[in-house]
Amino acid sequence: MRKFGLPLVADDKTEILVMGTLPSDISLKQGQYYANPTNDFWRLIGAALNENVEALSYEDRLAVLKSNRVGLWDAYHNCIRPGSLDSDITEQELNDFSILKTVTPKLRLVSFNGKKAGKSEDKLRSLGYRTCVLPSSSAANRRNSAERLQLWKSKLTLT
Repeated sequence: MRKFGLPLVADDKTEILVMGTLPSDISLKQGQYYANPTNDFWRLIGAALNENVEALSYEDRLAVLKSNRVGLWDAYHNCIRPGSLDSDITEQELNDFSILKTVTPKLRLVSFNGKKAGKSEDKLRSLGYRTCVLPSSSAANRRNSAERLQLWKSKLTLT
């Protein structure tokens, strides 16, 4: 089944963009990034920003991200994926990254949430952005939780 992603969450103050592949089925149904409660994204980003976002409403979570100059988006505009696993993605179409120059003129770092999203790293680098690939926030990637948390904290800083 062909699935389509969510809109870019960013503005003209955004300096860091966290980019996944395409939201899970739960997230797409709710129209919210990282809505699946088993995904560790909000815990990881909260720790990286030194903000407790897990108990907040989705709108308030986005407000915290924006106040910290962090945006959200996905590498893929659409793809074929029977469930929610990144490993099942086929026939993907990239988002139009060129809009970032206009929408997010202060963007300086694109952080990919997992290796599958990181496959589009070269495209963003070719547009002049600094990039890094973070360990996936997926619940399936909890083997080295402490190391994963430390990497998220160290990479997602505005210093």
